[in-house]
Amino acid sequence: MSADDCVFCRVVAGTVESSRVYEDDEVLAFMDIQPVTDGHLLVIPKRHAAYLADLDEQLGMSMFQVGQRLAAALRNSGLPCEGVNLFLADGEIAFQEVFHVHLHVFPRTPGDGFRIEADWRERPRAELDDASKRIRSGMAAGPS
Repeated sequence: MSADDCVFCRVVAGTVESSRVYEDDEVLAFMDIQPVTDGHLLVIPKRHAAYLADLDEQLGMSMFQVGQRLAAALRNSGLPCEGVNLFLADGEIAFQEVFHVHLHVFPRTPGDGFRIEADWRERPRAELDDASKRIRSGMAAGPS
């Protein structure tokens, strides 16, 4: 997807309406139009990057810094918020639907209906050690 076809790039440009919460030279945060919970926000880089691998590390840090500030703002906003989830989907298999990197920031309350279904079982140490070795090798190989 090119930046011209990207709905989030059009939000940045102002050609698609948004309820903006935060903006600086690099990052924009606005209300999600399909919120998981009341107050659900999206934090995006203003420059188009489809995937995390396409995103400059400094810009990624800026996004998470804004997400952290917005989490505190949600707690102080008067909206129902007893906790906060930060969620970033990278790739279609990870449920990314808009291919412009974006960080979800959503307030949590008891019974709000959000769930992550997973197999949360403990793994053998040898399996974890093997995975950690493979990941370190991947880091040494550099960005893909």
